[in-house]
Amino acid sequence: MDNPERQSGLERLRWQCRRGLLELDLLFEAFIENGYCNLSDIDKENFSQLLEYQDQTLQEWLLGKSTPENKAMAHMVKLIRDAT
Repeated sequence: MDNPERQSGLERLRWQCRRGLLELDLLFEAFIENGYCNLSDIDKENFSQLLEYQDQTLQEWLLGKSTPENKAMAHMVKLIRDAT
């Protein structure tokens, strides 16, 4: 069973993943369920940084319309897309 601190952290993260676009909500929810817990601490930090980008930018990246120039963000986009 998960400890309360870890569960609380995941709930906060789920809240941060709620966006104004259904496509993003679905992609992020699938990633939280299927991939986030297996990330390294560095990738978890990169994921938090990814969430700071605007919805339109995230949508373009995650739907494959463009690619982030930042290698860490490009890696996170790949991980998210692979988790769905």
